[in-house]
Amino acid sequence: MKGFNRIAAGIALLAGLAFTGDAFAQAKHYKLAYDQPVGTGYGVGGKIFADKLNELSKGTMLIDQYPGAQLGQEPQVLQLVKAGDIEFCFSASANAATLSPQAGVMSLHFLFRDEAHLKKAIADPEVVRAVRTMIDETVQGAHVLSLLTLGFRNIYAKKEIKKLDDIKGMKVRVQATPTEDTMFPAYGAQIVHMPFGNVYTSLQTGVVDAAENGVNVFLVNKHYEVAPVMSMTEHEANNNLLWISDKLWSSLTAEQKGWVQAAADEVGKVEPGKALDLERQSATKLKGMGVKIVDNIDKSGFTKIAAPYLEKMAKDLGPHAAKIQQLIAAVK
Repeated sequence: MKGFNRIAAGIALLAGLAFTGDAFAQAKHYKLAYDQPVGTGYGVGGKIFADKLNELSKGTMLIDQYPGAQLGQEPQVLQLVKAGDIEFCFSASANAATLSPQAGVMSLHFLFRDEAHLKKAIADPEVVRAVRTMIDETVQGAHVLSLLTLGFRNIYAKKEIKKLDDIKGMKVRVQATPTEDTMFPAYGAQIVHMPFGNVYTSLQTGVVDAAENGVNVFLVNKHYEVAPVMSMTEHEANNNLLWISDKLWSSLTAEQKGWVQAAADEVGKVEPGKALDLERQSATKLKGMGVKIVDNIDKSGFTKIAAPYLEKMAKDLGPHAAKIQQLIAAVK
């Protein structure tokens, strides 16, 4: 009898090990790449997405995050997602425009009235649906799951930008999009294109006089060391897209697609508020470090120039862009 019990126990142990092995075999890891440090809104969005997908899939779909451009800058990572070499990535809408020029609509200057409008518009189902449709109809090899934001972009330099005249003649590093290439020269600035990773050195050496980005990005990348004055122009929203490769999407079951989309929807609902809080916290921290944050900007000169371009540039970009611009404007 003892021998029988030992055999039975042995069989039970082997069965348990086999079950555990199967459970582990079912868990798959997927790469999520982005070019900012974990301490930014990208990291916030990555954690929300990873945690929700882990929960919904009961541990069978696990996200491995690759922050800080470990797998390349955004334009390169987007190509890797299209090729199916990376499963997920975050990209700025401006970099999305390298694949679908109409995505540049999300970068139009003064498209969003204020933080409340930005937060609501990014999560608006109609806006999200229109962006997803635009990408599906203009890009092969990848899809957009949801939108997120890092807040507003502001200009930083060694001097204050308190009104339009202050930027005239300055060499400003901008994202390589038709929007930036139109708007900054309209303000009287000279534009310079370069990868984000080169901005610090270029500010340090004087290749550029100024750059523009969100407060938290400015903080965590230590750009304040070489450009210690941030002027809160809030000229453009730092909008972003969560991408998935078509190679992965096509391989998923209907249930898995549901989990992935639900996790992405959670990012769209939760990340904007957290990212905007992060912007405020970062501004407070920077002030405590002695960095100058200039709040009392006279934006009237900027908005007067930008206003006629808003609808015109959206229409020029294409029908998807025009529809998205109108949907965002209609969000109350």
